Amino acid sequence: MNDVFKYGTDHLTVGAVLDIAAGKTRAVLAPEAVARVKASQENVQTIVSQHTTVYGINTGFGPLCDTKISEADTRALQYNILQSHSVGVGESIPEEIARIMLITKVHALAQGYSGAALSTLERIIWHIENRVTPLVPEKGSVGASGDLAPLSHLFLPLIGLGKVWYKGQVTDMQQVLQQEQMQPVVLGPKEGLALINGTQFILAFAVKAVQRLHNALEAADIIGALSLEGLMGTAKPFDPRLHAIRPFPGNQLVAHRLKTMLDNSEIMASHVDCGRVQDPYSLRCMPQVHGASRTAWLHLAQLTTIELNAVTDNPIIFTAEDTISGGNFHGQPMALPLDYATIAAAELGNISDRRCYMMIEGRYGLPKLLIEDAGLNSGFMIPQYTTAALVTENKTLCFPASADSVPTSLGQEDHVSMGSISGRKLNQVIGNLEYILAIELLYAAQAVDFRRPLKSGPVLEAVHRYTREKVSFANKDRIFAYDIAALHQIITDQSLVRVANEAATQHQLPLNGIYHDQFGLY
Repeated sequence: MNDVFKYGTDHLTVGAVLDIAAGKTRAVLAPEAVARVKASQENVQTIVSQHTTVYGINTGFGPLCDTKISEADTRALQYNILQSHSVGVGESIPEEIARIMLITKVHALAQGYSGAALSTLERIIWHIENRVTPLVPEKGSVGASGDLAPLSHLFLPLIGLGKVWYKGQVTDMQQVLQQEQMQPVVLGPKEGLALINGTQFILAFAVKAVQRLHNALEAADIIGALSLEGLMGTAKPFDPRLHAIRPFPGNQLVAHRLKTMLDNSEIMASHVDCGRVQDPYSLRCMPQVHGASRTAWLHLAQLTTIELNAVTDNPIIFTAEDTISGGNFHGQPMALPLDYATIAAAELGNISDRRCYMMIEGRYGLPKLLIEDAGLNSGFMIPQYTTAALVTENKTLCFPASADSVPTSLGQEDHVSMGSISGRKLNQVIGNLEYILAIELLYAAQAVDFRRPLKSGPVLEAVHRYTREKVSFANKDRIFAYDIAALHQIITDQSLVRVANEAATQHQLPLNGIYHDQFGLY
């Protein structure tokens, strides 16, 4: 297990939150955070006892903000809000996403501006450590005033309601409390609002997207280089001098990676003097296209890191005398980069599909449909139908959710971000992209086999060997869905990228050049 992470004081990164969610890193409340949390709760108690009017502590919510709540009813108000706002619909989000929501909420509350009780934070940490993970419906948040519906479902178990994953099964939280001989949390003033007001649903999907899209970007470079070898393309467009005069860092990184993987290739050397003047764009322009998508990923990763360490509920309690009703719960700062990254992910799939199509055309010395006896065999004709379908599906998902706003809360919340939809949609697009890349890998491995006995560079040879451990060369028709599934697995479990990186390290080939990871993902 890695070093202990301290909620409330340590800097939370994408890699760190994923490690905590996976149980690789233990996370505890820092002593300084404990002191801040206690002080914040005392401030709320002072507000209640002095009858100072503060939104959500002794008033109603949303359009009911002018309705006063008596001191006696301030606790009941918090229970009511958790139940009334639990209106999510659809399938449950993945357990990992729900765990990330719990982790990021603890870290936000531990900053000491929310008025939550220490005992409440400790119970959430108990849920994380014991993998008692709430079931959260995927739909129902408009991404402003916080992710109200999903966060309400996330924290129903604190008061003994809702359902959870418990010992591998979905169980009512009431039964879990009985088995564990525990009592529900007793919520104090402001706590219900502090729990459900925030961007943790959007943020959890962003965290997962940063990880998944990074892996897809790495895989796209590797698989694209293998496709280029199969198509006997040239590495000249990856010359660093070319990218020095248009110095986008993403482009330069991709060009460096491609050139490194293609150096010392026998396949490349075999056609160095051929009459082909230049390659089609899907080969020649990989640095520009993959690089632009890396720029979008970097933007998302940077803003996700800011949000991981932010306080996003409302109102903010600085002291008992100094409270602010603001808009830190609004999801727009995440919604826009999520929508931008969605286009970036879709474009990776778009250019990958074009390389697939090129490999089955029968050009550049490859047999038509990548099979010797085309006619009797359909060969690799139909997997490209799947990439075409997935590319089009991704295009339909590229409309930015953040471009729309439907007023809610009787007009009090008259502009909302829809960032929750942006986060879910981005992960859908990445899911389709992972299948597109699997099909391109299937094609590229087949194409390279037609170049034997010539070999590529050591990184791509390692990738090809690993691919052939999962899927054999096809000399006749078979059920290619099984091959696609096998290669999809080595993309999504990140083992394909790991094999390439290990080969690069073994042969002292720095695939990432001078570029260093800021987010704990390498």
